Amino acid sequence: MNKKMRLLAVPALAISAVAMAGSPAMAAHDGTYSSTLGQLSGTTGSGTITLDVVGDKAKVNLQVSGLAETFMDAPYPHVQHIHGGAKGQCPTVADDANGDGILSTTDGAASYGGILTTLSTSGATTPAEGLNLALGGQGGSYTVEREITLDMATQEALAAGTAVVVVHGLDPATVTATPEAFNAPSDLEPSLPLGATSPALCGVLVEQQMGAMPNGGADTGVAQETGSNAGVLAFGGGLVLAAAAGGTYMVRRNNA
Repeated sequence: MNKKMRLLAVPALAISAVAMAGSPAMAAHDGTYSSTLGQLSGTTGSGTITLDVVGDKAKVNLQVSGLAETFMDAPYPHVQHIHGGAKGQCPTVADDANGDGILSTTDGAASYGGILTTLSTSGATTPAEGLNLALGGQGGSYTVEREITLDMATQEALAAGTAVVVVHGLDPATVTATPEAFNAPSDLEPSLPLGATSPALCGVLVEQQMGAMPNGGADTGVAQETGSNAGVLAFGGGLVLAAAAGGTYMVRRNNA
């Protein structure tokens, strides 16, 4: 490259660097996001999550404990996701549309939106894996610690402050509902009990400013508006749980 060509290349590179730095996909959402997950529908579980985000990469550290431990004498599969595109809030008891004591996925959808990223324990993290039980957290206490790739919708939700983490799978021993309500047909997959697919923990992902863990729990919700996430979460995994359960639903809580 001659001298003239080198001089012409410098401004072009500078302009490219500025454009990349100003792109929401590159930098607007970079940072550390965290939440203390709040309890829904009587769960006694707890959880925290931290995401260290640079561009489309995120290092995830999700810690969950105290949820229902077993399902038909096997580890209870808990699925969890980053939701977005809605109010960026967790639902409250006011969103329980039929007053049955369970905030179903449909009840909460207007607050936290549809699935953007599946926080799977391994493998793919797309919405299509939303109810892939083999990739869910197993048992009442578990950790998801891995680096994942964030799609554009998730990056935009982080930048907008509307990204919400939801962990599914209620405990019939603690749920604020009757056994009949817990075992009613799920709004996602009628062959499953409502309680098994409903949110147990929820938290809004908030960017850390001073290294403190913000509280993104369930008290951040507002009244429900029309909306549903049922079609997305039901994809692919419901029949696996139904087959494993054999039509009988027995769940033991974690007493640790």
